Amino acid sequence: MGKIVGKAQYRDILLGAGLLWATLALILWPDQAMEAMRDGLKLCGNVILPSLFPFFVLSSLVVELGMSRYLGKLLEPVMAPLFRVNGNCAAALALGFVGGYPVGARTAIELYEQDQCSRTEAERMLAFCNNSGPAFILGVVGAGVFGSGTAGLLLYLAHLLASLAVGLLFRFYKPGDSPRTRRSRGPQFQAASFPKAFTHSVTGALQSTLNICAFILFFTVFLRILAHAGILTGAARLLSALLAPLGLDQTWAERLLTGLVEVSSGVSSLTGGTLSGRLSMAAFMLGWAGVSIHCQVLAFLGDSGLSMRTYLAGKLLHGGISAAVAAALLRLVPLSSPASFYLAEQTEAIAQLDFQRALTLSAAAAWGVWLAFLALTVWVVQKNSGKGRRSVV
Repeated sequence: MGKIVGKAQYRDILLGAGLLWATLALILWPDQAMEAMRDGLKLCGNVILPSLFPFFVLSSLVVELGMSRYLGKLLEPVMAPLFRVNGNCAAALALGFVGGYPVGARTAIELYEQDQCSRTEAERMLAFCNNSGPAFILGVVGAGVFGSGTAGLLLYLAHLLASLAVGLLFRFYKPGDSPRTRRSRGPQFQAASFPKAFTHSVTGALQSTLNICAFILFFTVFLRILAHAGILTGAARLLSALLAPLGLDQTWAERLLTGLVEVSSGVSSLTGGTLSGRLSMAAFMLGWAGVSIHCQVLAFLGDSGLSMRTYLAGKLLHGGISAAVAAALLRLVPLSSPASFYLAEQTEAIAQLDFQRALTLSAAAAWGVWLAFLALTVWVVQKNSGKGRRSVV
């Protein structure tokens, strides 16, 4: 029988059965699918578009104008010994910490496509530079889910520390490949091409943001249909039976499965239970990022040839280390501190912003980071020109 029906035919049969089931599910439960679409559109309109679009424009400008080369020359002594990547990759690391997923991954891919880093360096960066932004962790997760600004800070600190730890581990990935230095060529600031770079950055940022929204809408409907059909509950029952020695019951297994697929839905489900368990689970979900985010990164990879397996291994490590660090920090940082109440009020206000205010704050933050890159560029240029004058004398 195996010779009559090959692996490709088995795959086609399973794929066809899955598509048939999806079609029947949409016919049987149209109200649930439409409600999930509405929820997904609200998420895209209130969070995704205002938070990611300005940073996508910023990341493209930083790379295409060559500003990452100036920053790279400045940070080469830090990036090379710690992460075994050249200084140009600092742009992906910085924007990944500030802009949220998948800004860091998209910047690393652009650096590789612009020939500002090698393939090995790009794969090392993909393993740890695709991180959640502070607005999502502090506002949505900290204030919205846990009702505590201190919990948000704890999760963000665990997220950053785990990301850096993964970067230190992946410096041993393909140890024979040394960081590519470009000091002999020098930085190239392409100011003359600014109109072209700006136009390309804006249109590319819009396309990238719409791609992300498309994945979010799909997985929101997908999870809602799975839950309504009872498939998610059945899978959670099986997972809880397998992980029973670890104390994972069916409720927590269902939350974990949801977070593995879509991070925002997963963290939103973390209500009830012990605080330490909820924080550790949230830290793991934020580090792993979810299949929805991974599909977005895969769309950016395209035909670049970069390894998706390296990226997935890094995200899995990020999730595990984040959970361990969050559990350790919870023992050191009491959440009953008076300062946490003030910070919770501030982050809760961020989480409840409407579209216009959220877009304004996000754009201001993005251009603030862009001005910081510009200031570093001017400083490096002045420093290099001063050295040039002294050498001539």
